[in-house]
Amino acid sequence: MMIRCTFSVPFEKIRDYSKKVSELSSLPEYITKRGPYIKECSGGLSQIIISYDFDKARLVEAWEVISKQFDIFHGLPGFALSAHILEKNKELKRYPLDPKGQRLDSSASE
Repeated sequence: MMIRCTFSVPFEKIRDYSKKVSELSSLPEYITKRGPYIKECSGGLSQIIISYDFDKARLVEAWEVISKQFDIFHGLPGFALSAHILEKNKELKRYPLDPKGQRLDSSASE
C-alpha cells in the first residue's frame, strides 16, 4: 500500500520548507519513505512529491503518522497538499487539503 503526497510551496519559500523538514521526527520502521522529489512548476511554485510504502493492514496507523508530519508545514504561506492512497498502482482515495489542513473533498476512484 502507498500514500503519495503532493504539495506545492512558492519557490521563494523553499528554504522555509527545508528548515521545517529538518524538524520532522523519524518515521516508524514499517513505513518506507521515497523522496522528496522536487519539480519547478509554472507560477513560481515548487511541487514536492513524497511516497510512503507500508503494509495494507497498517493503513490507518500509517495515515495518522504521515498526516502528523505534514502538520508542521501548515503555517507556510502558499502551502497546498493533496494525498492519494494507492494499492497496486491503483488510486483508492484522494484527499485534497487546503493550506490549513482541512479536507476540501474526497472521492473514490475505481
